Amino acid sequence: MAKTVSPIALALHGGCGVMAEHEMTEDEWRAAREALKQALAAGRQVLLGQGSSLDAVQAAVVVMEDSPWFNAGYGAALNADAGHELDAAIMYGATLAAGAVCGARHIRNPILAARHLLDAGDSVLLAGDGADNYALANGLACVDADYFTTPRRVEALAAMRRHQTAGTYKAAKEAEKHGTVGAVALDGQGHLAAATSTGGYNNKPVGRIGDSPLIGAGTYARDGVCAVSGTGQGEYFIRNVLAHDIASRIRYVGESIEQATAFHIMGDFKQLGVGAGAVAIDAKGNITAPFNTLGMFRGWVLPDGRAYVGSHAELYPVAL
Repeated sequence: MAKTVSPIALALHGGCGVMAEHEMTEDEWRAAREALKQALAAGRQVLLGQGSSLDAVQAAVVVMEDSPWFNAGYGAALNADAGHELDAAIMYGATLAAGAVCGARHIRNPILAARHLLDAGDSVLLAGDGADNYALANGLACVDADYFTTPRRVEALAAMRRHQTAGTYKAAKEAEKHGTVGAVALDGQGHLAAATSTGGYNNKPVGRIGDSPLIGAGTYARDGVCAVSGTGQGEYFIRNVLAHDIASRIRYVGESIEQATAFHIMGDFKQLGVGAGAVAIDAKGNITAPFNTLGMFRGWVLPDGRAYVGSHAELYPVAL
């Protein structure tokens, strides 16, 4: 009997905290889109080589963690003490295995530490010094905290502090607040995976943990249903167990991936003024990427090989 081969597909986001188009030069926007393209290419290369969806989302997220254009790894947000606390999670839909770290300060690529935990199969989530020490003990690259700091994040922290002093914190632009990176994939064996990584939001309280490393909130994957990675105001994602809720709407109610993902993001979240977005993929390779903010860095490659990236309303076709 011939083995059934599933279509391969990959989608990613670089956060819904996107600036207005006039706030960066065209060269800067082009560089950010190029980083999205590189992340897509890295993940797709894994899938084309008959690799797993788990390896594909990891590869895509590593590229974004290494890029200064996104709020994860190098270029991560600064907290209220002008320090970095990094969160990441990864989940495999075939087994529901997951790994995550939160509040890490020295792991160069937090998604690799999350993956190591998933493969080890003991703990799901390690925090703070425990996460850093685990990464160091297992040979993962660790760096001084200032490695993550970029001028753009220093400026963003200063802007949020000014808002705090003036009492205009809630009026801050999405780009001044937060950002996240994430990826979802379907591999040739029909397995789904999701991965998410973030520095949290600018001027966040020390010790604050968002939705990204919490399985079921900002990250979730289940074979036969969907894989989801979210971006936005994490407290609302946690309260609504957003990623798992999307999967439940598909699994139990029969909603489409588009309906389930848009329910909160384009519904009650939008009505409440909660900035949010997500990328999601279902078991057939259908992709959706709704956002209710000014923009969301995003990209995907469809089963037929067509690929796109974008930051605002317009999408740009790219060759991988």
